Amino acid sequence: MSLSSLSRERRYTDRLEEFSDRHPFFVDLALVLALLGCATLGSALTLPGAQPPDQDKVGVALMGVSCLALLKHRTHPRSALVVTAICTVVAVGLGYLLTPLLLAPIMAALYWLASLTDRRTTRLYGCTTIVAMSLAAVVSDSMEHLSLVLRTIGPVFWLLLPLAAGRGTLVRRAYLKSVQARAEHAERTREEEARLRVTEERMRIARDLHDVVAHHLALANAQAGTAAHLTRTDPEQAHRILTDLTATTSSALRELKGTVGVLRRPDDPEAPLAPTPGLQQLPELTAACESAGLAVTVTTDGVPAPLDPGVDLTAYRIVQEALTNVSKHAAVDAARVRLVYEEAHLTITVTDDGAPRPGSASEPGRGFGLIGMRERAQSVGGCLSAGHRPGGGFEVTTDLPLRPYHPRPTEPAPEPEPAHDQRT
Repeated sequence: MSLSSLSRERRYTDRLEEFSDRHPFFVDLALVLALLGCATLGSALTLPGAQPPDQDKVGVALMGVSCLALLKHRTHPRSALVVTAICTVVAVGLGYLLTPLLLAPIMAALYWLASLTDRRTTRLYGCTTIVAMSLAAVVSDSMEHLSLVLRTIGPVFWLLLPLAAGRGTLVRRAYLKSVQARAEHAERTREEEARLRVTEERMRIARDLHDVVAHHLALANAQAGTAAHLTRTDPEQAHRILTDLTATTSSALRELKGTVGVLRRPDDPEAPLAPTPGLQQLPELTAACESAGLAVTVTTDGVPAPLDPGVDLTAYRIVQEALTNVSKHAAVDAARVRLVYEEAHLTITVTDDGAPRPGSASEPGRGFGLIGMRERAQSVGGCLSAGHRPGGGFEVTTDLPLRPYHPRPTEPAPEPEPAHDQRT
């Protein structure tokens, strides 16, 4: 069969199902009339050489009552089967030949019972009906020319067919319902995942913009202030600082262009993406801080191991933001960065010994620096803590895995540590 034939057949089937859902009574009435015709024709059949029953009108009346009872099969499938079975048993007892045509109403009742009720009900009513019809066939005078095996095997076979078909319909209906439920769940999951990815991408871009703008503007502000202070006392040093200020602003523009470039098409030649920074750029970062008046000491413990690009970028951004906070908020001219490489983790500690700069503290919870650092650490499966040191100063400590770990969507995200400081 061709694809066009299958599509046409499926289209016709869908139309019939839609019509049946809209007009169930007319569909049931048409089926009952068809079953009544089959039962009436079956009541007129006899074996060769046998005389038909004298009660022709009684047989037709019994079949009519059994078919009328089938009009209630949707709401009362058990009652419809009982009435149909009683009428058919009485008809067979009156001498009518037990044929598939005569059994058409009771076969339809068994099918609807199996497709509309549970398995226990189907077994109870189905077995009772089969036993009753088998006994009626055994004692019927119309089948006395047949052996006992043929009398019983015929009704059992014909009545088992609608039971099996009804159970198959029930299973298929349940399967289609489960498939539809899974499809709806998958659609909702895709929509939620798409919204989650959009939110994560917006948060990532926001963190990158904050890191780039806050760091370079803080350095540029410090360099400009230092140069203005040294203009009269040390013009040469002021000139060198202004030269470094030009490099700082140029670097800020490059990183800002690369960050905003992710919002454009990847193949857009007007928005080339620069390589993402990592711990290899720490010397450039510390040199820029020193030109702004902040001396940075970097120490490394353990054997440096290769980092995943995402972890490498996270480590660099955390160090960058921590040094930016020192430059903006701490009245100190020195900071320390310590990198500790272990078997599967990298621990980064940024400390300073200065007191908070007057007027530099923001309101608690209003800054985004510490929030962004924690989010970056958690995004690769790490953690971050920040706070004032007991002996004075401030410390930022983060523990990152060498390979990122992304929790499943069903796993709860780690709770952020309380911001017990006022740095941004």
